Amino acid sequence: MDKLESHRRWRNARHMELSGPESWLGLAGLYWLEPGINVVGSADDAAVRLPGGPPRQGVLDWDAPHILWQPVGGTAVELETDHAGRPTTVDLENGTFFIVDRDRRLAARVRDRDWAGKRHFDGVACFDYDPAWRIEACWESLAEPLSMEVPNVSGELKPVRVAQRAVFEHAGETVALLPMAVSEREVFFVFRDRSSGRETYGAGRFLKAPVAVDGKITLDLNFAYNPPCAFTPFATCPLPPPENWLPFAIAAGEKKWSGEAGH
Repeated sequence: MDKLESHRRWRNARHMELSGPESWLGLAGLYWLEPGINVVGSADDAAVRLPGGPPRQGVLDWDAPHILWQPVGGTAVELETDHAGRPTTVDLENGTFFIVDRDRRLAARVRDRDWAGKRHFDGVACFDYDPAWRIEACWESLAEPLSMEVPNVSGELKPVRVAQRAVFEHAGETVALLPMAVSEREVFFVFRDRSSGRETYGAGRFLKAPVAVDGKITLDLNFAYNPPCAFTPFATCPLPPPENWLPFAIAAGEKKWSGEAGH
C-alpha cells in the first residue's frame, strides 16, 4: 500500500473513531473519588454526576486497592480500572462510566451515549500528505538514562524513564525527540512545534512510530494526531517535555480542531 492510500485510510479511521459511540467527544464528566462511599446519580450533590436519570443510581465504594459498584436494588460488583488495560464499563440508562487510575488516584469518567445527537462533528482537518515529513532518524541510546517528571493538562506529574532518543536533521540543524513510552511494537512521542497554537493544537500532538530497526526509526509526521484533551476537558493528557519543543513548524498531520476544548 502506498503512503497516500495509507494516510487516507488513517484519516478515515480517525474520523470513525472520533464520531463513534466511544469518542472522546462523548465524555460528560471526570469525577475524582474519595476513599469510602461515593454516590452516583443525577443529583446536584452526587459525587459522580450523570447526565440524566434517577438522582441516586448507586454508590462506588473505594477500599484500596478494590473499588465496588453497588447499584440501587442490585448486586455489588468489583470494577477493573484502566490501569492494566480495558476498564469495566458500567452501563446505565442515560450513560456509562468507568474508572481511571492515575498513580493510585481514582476517578469516574462519565460518557453520554447520546452525544452525537446533541453535537455536530464534521471531522478534523489535516495537512495533505507530504513525503518530506517522513523522516528516518537515528535511534540513539543515551549514555545515562533520564528520569523526567512529565506533566499532564491537570498539572500532575508522572515519572518517565527515557533511555533512547530519535535524532535527525532539519534545515541544517540537529534535533532530537525523546519517547514517552517504548513497547515491543511501537514508540510513542509527545511533541510541540512552531505550528502549535496556530495551525495545530496548542498543547502539542502525539505520534506513534514503528520500533527501530538497525539503529533507525521512521518518524512519519504526516500521522501526528491530536491528543484526547483537544476534544474534551475530561481527559488527562501528557504534555510534551521541553526537550520535545521543536524550533520549527511541522505542516503535517492533524490540524487544530474547530471545536477545540481550549487547553
